[in-house]
This record gives sequence, structure tokens and C-alpha cells, in this order.
Amino acid sequence: MSTAPVRPLSGKTAAKSAARKPARRATPDPAAARPSLTPEAWVDAATEVLVDQGIDHVRVDVLATQLQVTRGSFYWHFRDREDLLRRVLQAWSDRSTALLTARLEAVSSPLDQLRDVISLPFRGRAAQKAARIELAIRAWARRDPMAQAALDASDASRLDYHASIFRALGFDGDEARSRAFMLYSYEVSESLLTRQGSPADKAARRAFMERVAQQKVG
Repeated sequence: MSTAPVRPLSGKTAAKSAARKPARRATPDPAAARPSLTPEAWVDAATEVLVDQGIDHVRVDVLATQLQVTRGSFYWHFRDREDLLRRVLQAWSDRSTALLTARLEAVSSPLDQLRDVISLPFRGRAAQKAARIELAIRAWARRDPMAQAALDASDASRLDYHASIFRALGFDGDEARSRAFMLYSYEVSESLLTRQGSPADKAARRAFMERVAQQKVG
């Protein structure tokens, strides 16, 4: 039995055959498609884990998994975990103290500033988110000197600003500082005790604090 020799395809036939074959698609690389993360993205992710799980879970491997990147990409932005934690504290301080104070100070009237400060715990979801972050920072500060130092500095800065409002309203140094502490304690309490009282109760407490803060004693 003889076998006929197989003739090679002509150039035109081979070209047509190749044209009929579907082009092979390149497999997408998720890492290449994902935009490079900024330091702020890592800080935001770390803050989220801090609030939801506590400081012990703020680790490079946990964050890398959450952000769907390799651990190596972390070290493009941070020396180590402590460097990240320092940046978390700085970001929190900037947002919740320095930038907030600057916005409040832009209001010309000291009385309007006082009312704005009293209203801070009642500003919806933004206030609730800020309170959750602050509560997590305070819990962290009880066991970490670096966090405690950042918290102490923010508390002192806020109290100084509150005292400046009362001085502008005509109270002397000691009285202004005492009233600042009273007002700041009220803010912290309202931020933490969000489930205490109806909307009417909260409005009544807010109006009461505004009256008391302005009353002169003696």
C-alpha cells in the first residue's frame, strides 16, 4: 500500500489558514491592571482595620491581602510597620484636629464658632465615622506611648482652640480654660453616647450646652 506524499501548503493557502485561526488573547495580569497604591491608600486601609479589628491586626500581611497587592509594594512607601503607624496617627491628627480647627477658625464670629463646635457630634455619618476612629485611637493609646503622645497633643490643641473661643467671648484665661474643658468633655461624651436619648433629647442637651457655655458666673 503506497502513501501519497503530502505536499506543503502554498504561501497563499497557509496565510488563509492562519487568518482563520482565532488570535490568542493575552491573560490579564491583575497586578499590572491595578493602579499603583499611594501611601494614603495604605494609611486609609490601616485606619479601617484599626477601627474594625484593633491595633494588633494592623499588619503588613493583613493590609496587603485586603488591598490585593504583594507585601513588597508596602516597602515602596514605608520603612516598616512602625513607620506606617506613625503615618496613621499623623493623618488622624491632621484631619481631626489641624484641618478641622482651620475650618472652624474661618468663621468670623466667636459665637458662631462656639455653635459649630457644639454641633460637631451631630453631623451625621461623618461625625459617626470620626467618633469610631477616635475611639479606636484612644483604645490604642492606652497601651502604646507613641499613640498616647499623638492623642495628648491633639487633645491639648483642641482645648487651646476651645479656650481661644471663650477668650474672644470675653472670659479671662482661667475661666476660658475651664469652659474649654467643659465644652470638650461634652463633645467627647456626645460622640461616644450616640444612642442615649431621642433626637429631641439631643437637641435639648445641645441648646442647654450653648446657654451654659455663654453664661457668666457670679
